[in-house]
Amino acid sequence: SVDLSTVWNLLLLLRYPFTFLLIAFLILYQMYPAFRFFCKMCFYKLWVFTISLLVITASIPRGRNCENMKFLSMLLLPLKYIFGIKIVVKGKENVRTKKPFVLVLNHQTSLDIMVMMEILPSRCVAIAKKEILYMGTFGLACWLAGLIFIDRKKREDNSRSLHLNVFSLLQFRVLIFPEGTRNHSGSMLPFKRGAFQLAVKAQVPIIPVVISSYSDFYSQKEKRFTPGKITIQILPEVKTLGLGPEDVPKLTEQVRDSMITTYQGLSGMTNGASH
Repeated sequence: SVDLSTVWNLLLLLRYPFTFLLIAFLILYQMYPAFRFFCKMCFYKLWVFTISLLVITASIPRGRNCENMKFLSMLLLPLKYIFGIKIVVKGKENVRTKKPFVLVLNHQTSLDIMVMMEILPSRCVAIAKKEILYMGTFGLACWLAGLIFIDRKKREDNSRSLHLNVFSLLQFRVLIFPEGTRNHSGSMLPFKRGAFQLAVKAQVPIIPVVISSYSDFYSQKEKRFTPGKITIQILPEVKTLGLGPEDVPKLTEQVRDSMITTYQGLSGMTNGASH
């Protein structure tokens, strides 16, 4: 005999397939953290690539210009509210200057794109890996926003390219992730010296910026992405006036040590334990 309730359910499914899919989606989203993580990351990437179209449209009249970064910043802002992420910035007074400087930040995940917009000063040029340039609409939006792209495999070319931009640095600010790549270890990788060589050559200060650990709410390995809190600490500037190329190694380690100490303190406050 045929179960009438089963037949009825099949008829409902055929008539309202989208309703069924929506219910199935909501059930999976609520029951499985890994599925929820996948959905949030897909939404994050889709948002970034979609708003990039708007950034491109708004930037074309002006052409390639670091001032176009404000369009990207403005359109990325809603993400922290959508994901329930509270971002607290400390030390804002350390970037309230009209002078040029080099910002150095620790690099954890792709979420850093959203987080760095909280402290990005005006007329700031970011340094990024060349691969980003080929990331569709986002790559083009970044190019129009004035990003300088470097090939991590060609160190000499990178050094020459950055040094050619020293005179530009006298008019702008520069943002660099000195670790050179994302780091999930709970500490910081050894710093590349490019940012520090650039600051010394231009004789402009370095301003270290430390972003607290995301491990309290985000883990790619554990497929976890929940609402949480991020603390950003902007440290006082480190002067480079009077320093030469021979001082770069010591300067690099000095800045890294201060950032690690701050990172451990912030992570202790936000996660209950130091890493």
